[in-house]
Amino acid sequence: MKNDLKFRTKFCYGVGGLGYSSMSQTLNSFIMFFSTAIMGISGSLVGIAIAISSLWDGVSDPLVGYLSDNTKNKFFGKRLGFMFFGIFAIAFINILIWSMPEKISEIGKFFWLLIGMLAIETANTCFGTPFAALAIDIAPDYNEQSKVQGFKTVFNIIGMILPSILMYFFMPSISLSIQTSYSRQGYIKIACINSALLICLGLVTIFSTLKHIRKNKIYNFEAPKEKLEFSKLMAGYFNILKKKDFRSVILGYSFATISSAFLTSVGMHLFTYCYHFSSTQISCVLISLFGGAIISQPFWIYLSNRVDKKRALILSLSTIVFGIFLTVITFLFREYIPNQTLFYIAIPCIIFCGIGAGAMYSLPFSMYADAVTLEIFKTGQNNAGAYTGYFTFTYNLANSIALLIIGFLLDLIKFNSTQPLQAMSVQNGLGCIVFFGCSIFLSLAIMIFSKFSIRRADVLKVQMALDKENKKPENK
Repeated sequence: MKNDLKFRTKFCYGVGGLGYSSMSQTLNSFIMFFSTAIMGISGSLVGIAIAISSLWDGVSDPLVGYLSDNTKNKFFGKRLGFMFFGIFAIAFINILIWSMPEKISEIGKFFWLLIGMLAIETANTCFGTPFAALAIDIAPDYNEQSKVQGFKTVFNIIGMILPSILMYFFMPSISLSIQTSYSRQGYIKIACINSALLICLGLVTIFSTLKHIRKNKIYNFEAPKEKLEFSKLMAGYFNILKKKDFRSVILGYSFATISSAFLTSVGMHLFTYCYHFSSTQISCVLISLFGGAIISQPFWIYLSNRVDKKRALILSLSTIVFGIFLTVITFLFREYIPNQTLFYIAIPCIIFCGIGAGAMYSLPFSMYADAVTLEIFKTGQNNAGAYTGYFTFTYNLANSIALLIIGFLLDLIKFNSTQPLQAMSVQNGLGCIVFFGCSIFLSLAIMIFSKFSIRRADVLKVQMALDKENKKPENK
């Protein structure tokens, strides 16, 4: 009945997400700030560029997922050839984005950003969608899927911390509201390190899982042989949304993604212009956030095995909401507390938010993998790539809408990148964008996730059937 994976397999799969996560987190956390505060592009233009690229990322996910389901490369199999191409394309384009020329016009910078983001999102899809589907191929087992996602999550969060550590070493220890050319060079150095890391660790995952993926029967289930048509892919997407468990995870995670977009896109502005933290202090804040997520991983995995994944996830999201409430208090009293004292008070609040966020990086993917496993066993067709594409399409669509709104909100509150000290109305506006945006959409995510109905017993029945299939000799 057991289908345990070796530690080495889980480790080598998870480590591939570290470089990818570091690169993605650098873009998610810093590109809005870099483009507006350093390069001087208006918030609305940046929002439009990022929203368009994020929307394209979502549209391309089902396409690449479908292609990976129907690929039969003798050497790379279904997923790994796409991942191999993706890591090299991402690495090159990533450096180009952060090398945006300073002396071109604002509209020139806008198109540099737009074209660069469209290109890197295309390359991201080639790696990210097959990488996510690969977890389902190697671990259809209920408990092993949680462990695989746990390994992936730990490395993802380490990757999310890494940009903050790199920022600590490569940015001047001054308020980032005082921009220098050294700040821009710091981002370029971070991009180069991220690209090198992505290539090295991505190759580890690709070549370490090359043999293992062919051992599971679920990997060898065939996708239906149909001509690739976007209309059929979208019809499949809407059919998936009709299924309650797919819908609850897809929409729940999408609303949680919107909440995260408010934090990652405006968080740098908040801590720079409202809390007046230096780059060193902001690095420590971000490290505390993701550090809390890492140290909480064993707890959330243990809790999800003791109760169920849905209950553990809802508790984690509620923890984030409470952490945000504590952080709001520090925001309201920031003018009455010395900077260093405020920093030490804010850190525990941020760690608390990070502990809650720990489950958000693993449990929704594990829940979705359970739904996909049941669907594959029911239909006898391995559409894991397309299903993963549908998942990422929805949350990328939600993310693109959120980023577009955020860009216009920055202009609405009259954020001015040329002013090292923002008016109090602008500071209050930044606080409202972050705190209200996060709290509202986290609450909606909790409501939607509560509709998920798959239990451990449902997946264990499928696991037992798959184990029987795996023990049968091949009919040649």
